[in-house]
Amino acid sequence: MNILLINHYAGSPRHGMEYRPYYLAREWVKLGHQVQIVAATFSHVRSHQPEHAGDETIDGIAYRWIETPRYQGNGVGRVLNIWAFLKPLWRQAHHWANHFHPDLVIASSTYPMDFWVARRIARLAHARLVHEIHDLWPASPIELSGMSPRHPFALLCQKAEDDACRDADRVISMLPKVADHLAAHGLDLHKLHIVPNGIDPAEWAVPGEPLAADLAIHIAQQQRAARQLVVYAGSHGEPNALDVLLDAAARLRDEPFAFVLVGDGHEKLRLAGRAADEGLENVAMFAPIAKSQIPTLLAQADIAYIGWKRQPLYRFGIAPNKLMDYMMAGVPVLHSVEAGNDPVAEAGCGLTVAPESPDAVVQGLRQLAALSPGARRSMGERGRQFVLAHHTYPVLARRFLEAVA
Repeated sequence: MNILLINHYAGSPRHGMEYRPYYLAREWVKLGHQVQIVAATFSHVRSHQPEHAGDETIDGIAYRWIETPRYQGNGVGRVLNIWAFLKPLWRQAHHWANHFHPDLVIASSTYPMDFWVARRIARLAHARLVHEIHDLWPASPIELSGMSPRHPFALLCQKAEDDACRDADRVISMLPKVADHLAAHGLDLHKLHIVPNGIDPAEWAVPGEPLAADLAIHIAQQQRAARQLVVYAGSHGEPNALDVLLDAAARLRDEPFAFVLVGDGHEKLRLAGRAADEGLENVAMFAPIAKSQIPTLLAQADIAYIGWKRQPLYRFGIAPNKLMDYMMAGVPVLHSVEAGNDPVAEAGCGLTVAPESPDAVVQGLRQLAALSPGARRSMGERGRQFVLAHHTYPVLARRFLEAVA
């Protein structure tokens, strides 16, 4: 089968996020399918951009990079970047239909307007058409960023979502609680299938790469001082609610906890400044690390932390990549969230506390720290087994193809 996967933000181990298109495509290639990913040359979530527009092959997956301008934030620049991706792809529809001959066309770019391009190609090629949902747009910019439902961009997104609900042969969602929302926009729920995010088990079957010297030395110092190492690894953005973790660190400054935050994002400089201004000596912030170093980092953690803002949008469910890493590492997780689903509670691999509550985070950390080493190992192992059973890409890739058959 020939599979055409359109994902504006697709990455690879070489480029960074988004990883999901790469891992699914790699498994499909292993199963004997031909996979073509079409992505943009610039994405704000990648750590490294492609060197130039054009074709590239990565681990048997064909990539086509379409030239797009750089941008920052979520303003006009990002909209122009989206337009610069979709316009030439629309013009190339006959090329993809007549030369690649896709049997399956997947629209998977977070924003839903790529569905129109995918639909055009699928109709020309007489191929099956899939709309894959990462986040719900326009619900996400409306509820998270305060965009007016009457904003032209929101109206455009809503038109695309409605068209996808009506015309897609299948809808694949990473979010598990979207049925009612999509049904309200015209989706026949027989078309809906849930295929969540996952991990590559092979990456956890070998020792992780060594950490940078400054990070490794800091962790060793905290361990020698017998402090509980609380690790956050991921984006430092507003949705990650890291001020709550700093509030908790301030309350625990006289207790044996050390907080290590690894990653980058538009909030990082402000958060680092706040930690310095308040004299939070139990907080240390480090640069992003390679994906291959994540197992090494998490192997040192006593507790892994992930937090969310209190947002009604999360009623549709959550599917964070970092949580899969935490669970695969076998480390107990403190999850500060209120959402339609909770993998930590499902797996029994940690504690879930209320979002945006520093006091709840403090109590959760104390409770996990008070457990015996054996109890924490058992808790972490439950998370690992849960991921192996439900969230590995070899399993998810087959589920995806079975859903669209």
